[in-house]
This record gives sequence, C-alpha cells and structure tokens, in this order.
Amino acid sequence: MHKKRNNIYLYQLTELPEEQLASLVQTAERNDFKIVDQADDANIIMSVGGDGAFLQAVRKTGFRQDCLYTGLTRSNESGLYCDFNMDNMSDMLHTMEHEALEVRRFPVIDVKINDQSSFHCLNEISIRSTIIKTIVIEVYIDDLHFETFRGDGLIVATPTGSTGYNKSTGGSIVDPKLPCFQVSELASLNNNRYRTLGSPFLLNKDRELTLKVVQDGNDYPIIGLDNEAHPIRNIRSLNITLSNKVIKTVKLKNNSYWSRVKRTFL
Repeated sequence: MHKKRNNIYLYQLTELPEEQLASLVQTAERNDFKIVDQADDANIIMSVGGDGAFLQAVRKTGFRQDCLYTGLTRSNESGLYCDFNMDNMSDMLHTMEHEALEVRRFPVIDVKINDQSSFHCLNEISIRSTIIKTIVIEVYIDDLHFETFRGDGLIVATPTGSTGYNKSTGGSIVDPKLPCFQVSELASLNNNRYRTLGSPFLLNKDRELTLKVVQDGNDYPIIGLDNEAHPIRNIRSLNITLSNKVIKTVKLKNNSYWSRVKRTFL
C-alpha cells in the first residue's frame, strides 16, 4: 500500500478493553501505522466487530470516497465484509504495508425519500408494514408501472447486501462485480384479486426503481437503511438508483468474495 495511507481510524460499536486497545495501537505503530482520534484525519477506516460494525463505520463516516475501509473481527466473529481478525492484526498490517493487496469496490444504492431526503445504502433498504395489515406499494421501473405489491414489504439489496436480509427471504446471492441491485418480496399476497411477480428480480445500473406507498392506513412503514431504522413517518415514495459512489476495501489476494461466501454458508 502507498505510504501515505497510514492513518487509521478505529470505529468500534463496542469499546475494546483498555489493554486490548493499547496492544492494537502498539501493533499499528510497530508497522508504521498511526491510530488517529478523528475519522476526518484518517485515510483508512477500520471497523472493529462483524459486518454490523463495518456497515455502521461506512455510514457514520459518510461513505467516503477518499479512503479505504477494512473490517477487523474479534476472535469469535466473522463477516463477509471483514477480511482480518484481531488475532492476526500484526500479519494484516505487515501485509497491507509490504505485500500484494487488491482493492475491492462495492456498489452502493442511492435512496430519495418523498423526493426530498437522500441516503446511501451499502447493504439494502427495506420498507415494511408496522401494523397487522398488508402494505400496498405501486412499483415502477423507470416510467413503467410494473406491479401493485400487497404484502409485508419489499427489500432492495446491493450485490454485497444480497447475502443478508435478501437471502433470508429467498433472494439470490449476487457477485459484487455486477453493477446492479435486487428487489425481493416479503410475504406477498397473490390470489385472483392481487398479483405480483412472486420472485426476486435484478435491475441494471441505469434503471430507476420507484416505490409509491398507497395511503390506505399503512402510512407509517418502517424504513430500514442497512442496519438502521429511519425516523421519517409519513412515507409516500422511494426513488432508488445505483450510486456513482463505491466503497473501496482492501483484501488479501487469496480471499475472494466467493471464498468468504463458501466459508460462511457451506
């Protein structure tokens, strides 16, 4: 890695014990890296924890385009976003400084809510009913009215997000080298009166997905942005596109995305 990338900001969901943190700082310094106190001063953002910590690190630091992100798991944790572990941090830093690394670029989706507030998502956005009643959503692909969805909700996932909530609902796992996003249903209602596609579908990078919530009493759905709930109450519409932003991460050459998928699920 180029020498200028040596300032590391640690993002922790759960604070490390003082002795463990001190050991981590010393390990970084021995390998010519510096732990900084402010994310703005870093050119490497390192989350400590599993995938949840990685997603929060990206979100809380503003989906930065001028730095690299990497994930560091604890001994009993694993993660599809995280290449490294606390137990071998010294080897990790030595590798980052001296050995061959690849930069992985993960797609991000842009979400505009009610034609006003804009957000980014690295994993997925979900919209779900908050009451014991189906939610009705008019689904548009570009300018085409595609279907009227009635059910518990919808998930729109990035390729890397396809292994999470999306997979648990029967969605496909997508190679992150494909610039696309996936739409999956949550318990759709299909009968002689209501009809949806009934299966997940992929949209290319130049498509726009519009979800219009029918105001029929289910006007306050839950909006999930990655692993956060969003506080906007009266949701009328969501416009979703693939972003021009990507999240750049580092990985070892022998640790591909599909190698991690295999270790995680097979």
